[in-house]
Amino acid sequence: MKTYISYLHIDELLDLQRPASDEHDEMLFIVIHQVYELWFKQMIHEFAALQSALKSGDTYTSLALLRRVRTILKTCVAQVDVLETMTPLQFESFRDRLDSSSGFQSVQFRQVEAILGRRDSRTADVPEARRPSLWDSAVSYFARHGHPMDDDRQAALVEMYRTDPECASVAEALVDIDEGLQEWRYRHVQMVERTIGKKAGTGGSSGAEYLRSTLFHPAFPELWEIRSSF
Repeated sequence: MKTYISYLHIDELLDLQRPASDEHDEMLFIVIHQVYELWFKQMIHEFAALQSALKSGDTYTSLALLRRVRTILKTCVAQVDVLETMTPLQFESFRDRLDSSSGFQSVQFRQVEAILGRRDSRTADVPEARRPSLWDSAVSYFARHGHPMDDDRQAALVEMYRTDPECASVAEALVDIDEGLQEWRYRHVQMVERTIGKKAGTGGSSGAEYLRSTLFHPAFPELWEIRSSF
């Protein structure tokens, strides 16, 4: 019979936090980033189900999954608040122990970016970049509900918003996801600047400079562009 400890593999889970120094705050840094990876894993899991629901035209399931992903993103933003309780000096006390490791090396976050449509050198090595994006699945959903996006996509989206509240709700839920990701990116930039200023990041990254370059690049630009057409 499984117990709470055996079902969740608690012993193995709690053995994964292995600070490389005796500094008190390194444990917080490790836990936060391991939890981020777990949330990335969950988002990838939810996105797979979401894309299937969209392609089959299932509005109810699509909206439920979109709400869940949005809530996960809110949780990721809230974790920045916890990380910011660590001062720059506290981080500096163990920063050299990170060696060449860097958040830029997160394969799962690159997978999330690829699912959301990013196609460049950063996502070239993940399989999601060779599959339809979430937006491709959304376009398929819209088409199944009588709104093909063939010629003038912007006009088609505006008409869909005006005549089909169900499809418009799905589109707005996609905007919620986009906004949530941009919010997380912004908080991440501010946290890095607050902690290390303009210094280079670990692992050879440019730190806040690179993170700032990712701001204001929505995953679903078409859904933002139509705002001025209403």
